[in-house]
Amino acid sequence: MYFPKCRPEGVQRYFCKSCRRGFSRQTFRHDYYDKRPHHNAGVFLELVSGVGLRQVGRVQQLDAHTIQRKQAKMAATLSRLHDNLCPRLPAGRTWLLDEEETYESASIRPLTMPVLIDRSTWFVVATAVGSIRRLAPAGTARRQRQDQEEQRLGVRPDESGQVVREVLQRLAGKVPEGAVALQTDQKQSYRTLARGVFGDRLTHSTTAGKRVRDTSNPLFPINTTMAMTRDNCGRLRRRSWLVTKLAARLRDHLALFTVYRNYVRRRFNRDRPQQTAGQLLGLVPRNLTPAEVLAWRQDWAGNSIHPLCTNGSRTVRDLAAA
Repeated sequence: MYFPKCRPEGVQRYFCKSCRRGFSRQTFRHDYYDKRPHHNAGVFLELVSGVGLRQVGRVQQLDAHTIQRKQAKMAATLSRLHDNLCPRLPAGRTWLLDEEETYESASIRPLTMPVLIDRSTWFVVATAVGSIRRLAPAGTARRQRQDQEEQRLGVRPDESGQVVREVLQRLAGKVPEGAVALQTDQKQSYRTLARGVFGDRLTHSTTAGKRVRDTSNPLFPINTTMAMTRDNCGRLRRRSWLVTKLAARLRDHLALFTVYRNYVRRRFNRDRPQQTAGQLLGLVPRNLTPAEVLAWRQDWAGNSIHPLCTNGSRTVRDLAAA
């Protein structure tokens, strides 16, 4: 056993008689090699509460670059955790899909962000981020800036179809059999892309985008989820210095948001604290705490240690089977 300075308790060491290598309990934890692991839960909560990286650094008394590195490491762990906890989703449910538009660094570099959720539990199945090309009217100052940038960097790619197909394929992997009911707005490419992914399994219905966005709107859950992303992820606020500078960093932030919405925060304020979207789908027995979702490494798929296991003896596959 050894006693690191950053922890009040000791860490047990082990020795493998098969491979003749030594390791410790810390080897399997998310904060392996972290110098200040006690900040992780606080950083996670602030990042999913709309706080910018610099302000998180001020509150936690850490450098902003440290917060950036912690966010990237959390995103890698939490994206795998989400996949490990829901390798399969029940068939016969209705799924909602929509895209939100934002930008990276400057408004002349727009991004699209498709989000796919379950209609009844509001469980976030998948998100993605891709660049899009939106040219301003000819002769405007904005169009001139866009033309200058495309002359310098080349034509900006339009990845909308690619990223929408990506989230649909992730749903197809989690619902490999049975009918798939999908609801979207009237964007024409959705039907073509969904039909290409699901084939004859697909039942697709649409709602006019100009319909009033109240509770009677069939797309109310996805519209509200989009509003939640802007509330919880500071980098989605337009006309502010919090706006994302790189699409990859927005993708990282959405990994944190997905785990927070699915497994940590209850679905609605009127629900009991343990009633998260993941708990309502039967993926976890109760809500997870920030410390639990950041407890163990998740890079061994089903063999990863389950976040609810305190001693590291049970894997995701073990508890899912139980």
